[in-house]
Amino acid sequence: MISLILSESSLEIVPFELQDHPSIIFHARKLGKHSSEILLDNSWHFAAMKGIKNELKRGRPDLVHFSILEATTIPLYLKNKIKIYIHTLDDKVIYFGQNVRVPKSYHRFEGVIEKLYKEKKIIANNETLLEIKEKTFSELLDEINPSKVIGFSTKGKPSSYEKIAAEISNNDCIVIGGFQKGHFSDSVENKITDLYSIGDESFEGHVVVARLLYECEKTIFM
Repeated sequence: MISLILSESSLEIVPFELQDHPSIIFHARKLGKHSSEILLDNSWHFAAMKGIKNELKRGRPDLVHFSILEATTIPLYLKNKIKIYIHTLDDKVIYFGQNVRVPKSYHRFEGVIEKLYKEKKIIANNETLLEIKEKTFSELLDEINPSKVIGFSTKGKPSSYEKIAAEISNNDCIVIGGFQKGHFSDSVENKITDLYSIGDESFEGHVVVARLLYECEKTIFM
């Protein structure tokens, strides 16, 4: 089975050091929650986030939502040909079960992820749909044990979606950045065996997910 990791994803609960910031307290009260229970979101928390470590890689859970919607609404996933993981910038991993229906509404998605952070598992009909664990990117790769780790960056070798998909085998792992700007950290990039660039521009993660997985489907179903 092919694996897909959204790596260093911009998805996290508001960190402790920002929980008392006025903009975050105000937003949390509007939601009827404590500031330790909501997702860090640059749209609401821009003032609080100014100058924090890895600022440009954080506070964009909407981008993760886009990518996950692309990956979980296609035949490759619905026919159980791909396993999906979200690896976050603060080294947590979200595991997806089979046929998980991700809410199309961002606000509902936000609520599900906040519940997951609190309860650690989302279970329905005795099946685990989502589970979150403390785990580094390296530890996740050790668990998956892929034949190749294929990543995407403007620093990579120029290629095309079609050519890359043709080389992906059943035990390979695809790694796509789950952040807005920047490059993979050294700890992630050093684990990638085949790093590709698919254009001079930096495309958002959900675009790469959609185009690459469609090409993978063509090699399997067509």
